[in-house]
Amino acid sequence: MNKIYFGAQFEQSASDPYHCPEAVVEVAFAGRSNAGKSSAINTITRNGKLARTSKTPGRTQLINHFALGEGKFLVDLPGYGYAKVSKDKQKQWQASMTRYLISRDCLRGLVLVMDIRHPLTDSDWTLIELQQQGQSDLHLLLTKSDKLSRSQAASSLRDTRIKLEQAGVEATIQDFSSLKKSGLDDAHSVLDHWLYEKSL
Repeated sequence: MNKIYFGAQFEQSASDPYHCPEAVVEVAFAGRSNAGKSSAINTITRNGKLARTSKTPGRTQLINHFALGEGKFLVDLPGYGYAKVSKDKQKQWQASMTRYLISRDCLRGLVLVMDIRHPLTDSDWTLIELQQQGQSDLHLLLTKSDKLSRSQAASSLRDTRIKLEQAGVEATIQDFSSLKKSGLDDAHSVLDHWLYEKSL
């Protein structure tokens, strides 16, 4: 566990990647609406108010940067896959995420947050396809593992890994529970690698 993440501070919000702050290296979190992305960020940083959580899907509408110091950032990307969002909003989101994931040179890794009970939805695959066009690494964080038994969680992890391999997508993967704080060490290890080891 790395306590550096517990000191994360909100830096700024941007509606477009071109207005994001200059960074040395950053890791972004993305996820379908209601997948538990904001809760995961808050658990990883031990700050329940850092990323805004809501029972209303699609609450995160902006690209939010959280500073760790020395030009390093955690980034909360807008949620996606919410049916009530207009087609124009969906197109706007896809264009913005395409620009961010492909042109953001300092982006070292993308943490894709998915509900372990419903992994790899069509919306998730859309984001993975965008991520694959860029240079960042990919880590899948399967949240809400407390909703399943150990065997069910292991089965979901295994099936998800197989589908990624069949699609030719390289990624690391883990289960996670914000409620039980399980998977926190593994998540920190991935962030450590991207932010503090690969960036050396």
